[in-house]
Amino acid sequence: MKRFELTYQPFGSQAILINWPSKINDITLKNVLQFKTVIEKKYIKQKVYIKHAYCSLLVYYTSTIDNTYDKISELKALYLTQTEVPLSTTRLWKIPVCYNSNFGIDLEELSLVSGLPISKIISLHSQVIYTVYFIGFLPGFLYLGGLDEKLHFPRRSKPRLNVSKGAVGIGGHQTGIYPNESPGGWNLIGNCPLTFFDTTAPRPCFAKPGDQIKFYPISKVVYDEIDVLVKSGVYQPESEVIYG
Repeated sequence: MKRFELTYQPFGSQAILINWPSKINDITLKNVLQFKTVIEKKYIKQKVYIKHAYCSLLVYYTSTIDNTYDKISELKALYLTQTEVPLSTTRLWKIPVCYNSNFGIDLEELSLVSGLPISKIISLHSQVIYTVYFIGFLPGFLYLGGLDEKLHFPRRSKPRLNVSKGAVGIGGHQTGIYPNESPGGWNLIGNCPLTFFDTTAPRPCFAKPGDQIKFYPISKVVYDEIDVLVKSGVYQPESEVIYG
């Protein structure tokens, strides 16, 4: 298993922040998720909360850390002696997106800025298989890696106060879907009729870090049909196992 040069530092009085080299890719993500699994197994009988981002882990203990040096040394040794651990089953989710102009309200502007036809923007966005790196900002908001460089557009200078649920946006080198109505500054290119966070479901967010996402374009008619099925609780997004 590849070893990275990690840095460890206190994060408040009850947490340790572990950083990987700042390079976003699937190799780094796999290493982050594996170390997260190792730490969870190590502290299985203790209450330790672990959160990860693109290139970091935050290990939060339920009590004040008495000796930071010892705790960091313990984590360092755990990383250096860990063996390859199997990750949980990962899936490829096929997600419908309607790129209708009523939803893709920034498509025309992006086309003018980039010189790309709207049809090309849609094609580039929907032909990539994205990786779910982590979930944050809002419950169910998937941070996806893999956006084509031609679609790297800066966030809007003035964020919108209300972005619709299901809005598909581009912000910088990322793309994602707003799981609920919220303020947001990403460029909006479409909308997805699915529910990405459901508190009544056994797993509120069906996708998880390490999973992959493939968007596919749908018409407004198909969007409305799926929307009815989702609201009736009978629609299941298509997926297939890619690992595990």
